Amino acid sequence: MSAHYPVARPRRLRRTPALRRMVAGTRLHPADLILPMFVKEGITEPQPVASMPGVVQHTRDSLRKAAHEAAAAGVGGLILFGIPAVKDARGSAADDPDGILQKALRDVTAEVGDATVVMADTCLDEFTDHGHCGILTPSGDVDNDLTLERYASIAVAQAAAGSQMVAPSGMMDGQVGVIRAALDGAGYAHVPILAYTAKYASAFYGPFRDAAECAPQFGDRSTHQQDPAGPLEEALREVRLDLAEGADVVMVKPALAYLDVITRFRDEVDVPVAAYQVSGEYAMVEAAAANGWVDRERMILESLVAIKRAGADLILTYWATEVARRL
Repeated sequence: MSAHYPVARPRRLRRTPALRRMVAGTRLHPADLILPMFVKEGITEPQPVASMPGVVQHTRDSLRKAAHEAAAAGVGGLILFGIPAVKDARGSAADDPDGILQKALRDVTAEVGDATVVMADTCLDEFTDHGHCGILTPSGDVDNDLTLERYASIAVAQAAAGSQMVAPSGMMDGQVGVIRAALDGAGYAHVPILAYTAKYASAFYGPFRDAAECAPQFGDRSTHQQDPAGPLEEALREVRLDLAEGADVVMVKPALAYLDVITRFRDEVDVPVAAYQVSGEYAMVEAAAANGWVDRERMILESLVAIKRAGADLILTYWATEVARRL
């Protein structure tokens, strides 16, 4: 006679909040979160970003205050984006020691010290008058190799200003290797690189371009950012190249529409994997919540848990400080 086994009942472990918390398979921690922050030259009060409720373009003073609040909440990192008063074709303000981003880096590192990791976006689109991520050829294409020279100079300027990590986001071929060599040669071998490895030509970036004032004046970025419908192998090839060139952290951007890519990265690499919960993801939740269509706090947390469960070790999110306080 066969033995009788009781029917398994998974619901037993879901019965109370304490039980669910105890057996949770995915856990968020404040140190997992990185807060993107915008600082604009020449303003005297923080400027709200209309398409991103709750997000502002900071003054240097308000940036210091917000950085202190994030660090006090336990946020793992801050990534700064600078918006200069004057832009030109080569993005001269991007590596100017007295440019807004370098000033902001010095301000924030003095404010928070080692309480959180201060990093900088290493790109040109916020600084060029045409809004593209690099130096343009006479025909209007982005010149990959001339752009790399600018990225190298920008990364060194950011490290000199106190950036504890640099994050090249332009998707130029060879950008990680060139930046690594420049940092090493300038005495900043200790500064790690967070590579925007799989950055897709996404429709989810619109509000960011309002915040950073970097919408392209013509064309788009589909020639250097990845095709959303492209083969997964292309993203895996990008990650292998970035690792070979010296990337310390690799990133997928956007997050929710590319959870499968995050998972494959986590399976493939032995370095931390980051994911950027981008402006469009943020704006959709905030807009739906403002209309009373969704439970805002639950939706924020559920989206972050999904990104974490997919394999992200680090998550760039505009809700970093708010969520860190709740965890």
